[in-house]
Amino acid sequence: MFFIDTIELAGLGNRHYLAGGTDAAVAVDPPRDFDQVLAAAARRGVRITHVVETHIHNDYVTGGLELARVTGASYLVPAGAHVSFARVPVSDGDTVTVEAGLVLRAVATPGHTPHHTAYVLEERGTAVAAFTGGSLLIGTVGRPDLVEPRLTEQLARAQHASVHRLAAELPDATAVLPTHGFGSFCSSAQAEGDHTTIGREKTANTALTTEADSFVAEILAGLEDVPAYYAHMGPANAAGPAPVDLTPAAVADAGEIADRLAAGEWVVDLRNRVAFAEGHVAGSFNFEADGKIATYLAWMVPWGKPVTLLAETPEQLAAAQRELVRVGIDRPAAAAVGTVREWTDEGAPLASFPRSTFAGLAGQGTENVVILDVRRDSERAAGHIEGSVHIPVHQLHQRLGEVPAGTVWVHCAGGMRAAIAASLLDAAGRDVVAVDDGFDSATAAGLPVITG
Repeated sequence: MFFIDTIELAGLGNRHYLAGGTDAAVAVDPPRDFDQVLAAAARRGVRITHVVETHIHNDYVTGGLELARVTGASYLVPAGAHVSFARVPVSDGDTVTVEAGLVLRAVATPGHTPHHTAYVLEERGTAVAAFTGGSLLIGTVGRPDLVEPRLTEQLARAQHASVHRLAAELPDATAVLPTHGFGSFCSSAQAEGDHTTIGREKTANTALTTEADSFVAEILAGLEDVPAYYAHMGPANAAGPAPVDLTPAAVADAGEIADRLAAGEWVVDLRNRVAFAEGHVAGSFNFEADGKIATYLAWMVPWGKPVTLLAETPEQLAAAQRELVRVGIDRPAAAAVGTVREWTDEGAPLASFPRSTFAGLAGQGTENVVILDVRRDSERAAGHIEGSVHIPVHQLHQRLGEVPAGTVWVHCAGGMRAAIAASLLDAAGRDVVAVDDGFDSATAAGLPVITG
């Protein structure tokens, strides 16, 4: 009898897996902090004999190499991927025996990357699950544009062919277990639902219900900006990531925090956006610990710039540090835990800015204020407030000079990204109001929303 444990990384929108039988197991696409994989294996009482990668990841730093080292497992990586470490190269049709009656078979599925490989788990000759990585996702497929712009159309066509191959070769009951697609920017669209099968995808996945030319045109037209840190993930994974270090960062007092701000470093406040707006260290930025901190902080911070983290509790700090090592921000330059008053020199004033809603904006009137929309292009295209300025949040720190003069009412789709943007504007000395509201409320508030 086989088992499959799903381990979710909600912050990055990814999943990884531990699958096996009574004695042995295989880990699929593990993250850099793989202690959850070891814990799952310990609960099952199995030994990890194989660690497999579906591809060289562009959105997170893998823990595969180090997990294989500490467990003594064989490390399987697609043969065509250029890497700088010893591994077991895997080609189409290769099989490994996990234990008696349980076999893992490699299926070449190029598209998300040129050498992408899916792994089919077979129990006594019957396919029971397919670990599809960034190939066949729930209702969609992985992006084909993360490797090289000149290859994008070619990879999109390969992606279409790959998912059709999986659909043709595997039984309808086969579980489809992707790595991406649960909020990850590696997905070409956002997944609906959290589980699927080959049979369901045959009727629900646009790649399987659309002919190749139309599919390619549709997927290329829908591609949006790629998080900037992706450029660093592939090379780090190909080189072989160093072991993770989650020990606490050096403690910074109020004086050091002030010095780091004066030096142009990033000081990041992890508290929720309500608390931050009410009072914060002047010049600090707000990336909520409960938001997508890894994605947005790694996307926006100049790569390699020192980051100091401010947290309410040691647990909040540790969780954020764990999120950040997954995307290559290995060590905070410093950190502080406590209250905002402890992070400022005695007598120094706190910075703050107001929060409001779309109804508040409508009551204010839109003629004498700047309305800044920090959503993505596709969100903007679906509907926006007439006369608003559009700068996606991940571009704002580089385009602050483009924000017109006046009080800035900044909004996104729900409030988290608006809070990030408001903190950037506040640090730059702008008068800002953070709209902490769902965009659906804009029309109800009577604001002039242009759709389509």
